[in-house]
Amino acid sequence: MVARKPEGTTVHAGDDADSLEQATREFLAARPQLFGIAYRILGSAVEAEDIVQEAWLRWQNTDRTDVLEPAAFLTTVTARLAINFAQSARVRRESYIGPWLPEPIDTTEDPQLGAERAEALELAVLFLLEKLNPVERAAYVLREAFDYPYKQVADILETSEANTRQLVSRARKHLASERRERVSPVDHKRLLEVFLAAAQTGNLAALEDVLAADVVSWSDGGGVRGASKIPVVGRPRVSKYLAAFAPRFWPQADIRWVEANGRPAVLVSADGNAVALLSVDASAEGIDRIMWVMNPAKLLPYVASLSA
Repeated sequence: MVARKPEGTTVHAGDDADSLEQATREFLAARPQLFGIAYRILGSAVEAEDIVQEAWLRWQNTDRTDVLEPAAFLTTVTARLAINFAQSARVRRESYIGPWLPEPIDTTEDPQLGAERAEALELAVLFLLEKLNPVERAAYVLREAFDYPYKQVADILETSEANTRQLVSRARKHLASERRERVSPVDHKRLLEVFLAAAQTGNLAALEDVLAADVVSWSDGGGVRGASKIPVVGRPRVSKYLAAFAPRFWPQADIRWVEANGRPAVLVSADGNAVALLSVDASAEGIDRIMWVMNPAKLLPYVASLSA
């Protein structure tokens, strides 16, 4: 439920609270948080921007004299719009060519992406959350990343507080079952450096040493780039796969260390054009997820954000 002013409150036409200028200020103040919510629910920066724009249009057309807490109102509208969009996006992604990976985002200027905590932000986490239904995902995002009380999350989702707790609990259990405890940022960067060097040279022994036994390599080319349309699973297969294409892929490639979704990543380019963003997920057992974002529709907006 969104807090509204009691009936009978007098508001004059010239009041600043009723002006578009005031509405714009309130929206811009909430915008980083709104984008952070929509992006985490959808896993797409482009789709999140569309949701935020729609929230702005609704805010403009709302009788704002009746709204006590603009930020709460905008959060509710954004979350519900994102949930509805995610439900239709799930259908579209079922026909996606090859593995679907989240769209990367540059977090150098806003490490927590508008949230209280940098939770539900890493590419690997967004990828795992995609297996949840949109309401479960929204409940987890609002609670774990934005630290909203269960009662407020329940109001946003139009459900009971007890059900909200169950939704968040299921999301936590899903992540815990799919993802081991992560290494420190320092170890993460070190493992990625070792992996990159081994991948560039096709060093089979070095690759096997840095990969977890159950490692999975995911390549998202969206049917546009020549990426593997099925995941490559297991240390021996992934190592041989990487070693096999090393002579064709790396000699012509330029690499740039970047940050994506709060973690170090590697931007791979050829002839001045970005061809892949390499990101990994790592535990004490080694690198257990390798993610290659190669779809230009996801890659180019990220590269543009780096330039900006």
